[in-house]
Amino acid sequence: MFVLTQQNSIARQYITELRDVETQKQRARFRKNLERLGEILGYELSKSLNYTNKVVNTPLQQTEGHELADEIVIGTILRAGLPLYQGLMNIFEMADSAFIGAYRKEGAEEISIAADYVAAPSLKGKILILADPMLATGKSLVEAVNLLQRSGKAKHIHIVAAVASKPGVAYLEKKLSNISLWLGTLDGKLNQNAYIVPGLGDAGDLSFGEKL
Repeated sequence: MFVLTQQNSIARQYITELRDVETQKQRARFRKNLERLGEILGYELSKSLNYTNKVVNTPLQQTEGHELADEIVIGTILRAGLPLYQGLMNIFEMADSAFIGAYRKEGAEEISIAADYVAAPSLKGKILILADPMLATGKSLVEAVNLLQRSGKAKHIHIVAAVASKPGVAYLEKKLSNISLWLGTLDGKLNQNAYIVPGLGDAGDLSFGEKL
């Protein structure tokens, strides 16, 4: 498990701004900070992937280069995950994409996966990078992984989240195998409504406006 805030970097400021109730009023800035975290976490994640050597011609001579060997699929649960997804796409620009529809039922502790909306390629033998800004209970992410793998089992699964809870991480590690976690920061608990504490609120509403 990789946690950005366990080391000094500008990412600490981005996460601080995401949490701050005053800065959250700047919706474009909130989305941009999520996108930035996607880029930073994508870069860190890229260190764990496989590469092949290739010969490249510079203007002066041939030299040894490298290119990504793994086939990548970047997935997210609509709509909250879109800014984080975009940050990952900025790093892995040739990746395929997967999208899942989801919603939170009124009074429910966790969002529910809308299995009637899934747009995804086969994951067979590929690397799945699944972006979700808030890893709360982890239940929706487990549902998403299982749903996406109906058309092929991924070679490895990377979960990328801006903010995660310790109970959510424990749930994922219990329910899923062959996964790696890439987190912006890790919080200790969930409240009675299954929101991460201290967390930052509803990432979807803060990014795109409150739902009716």
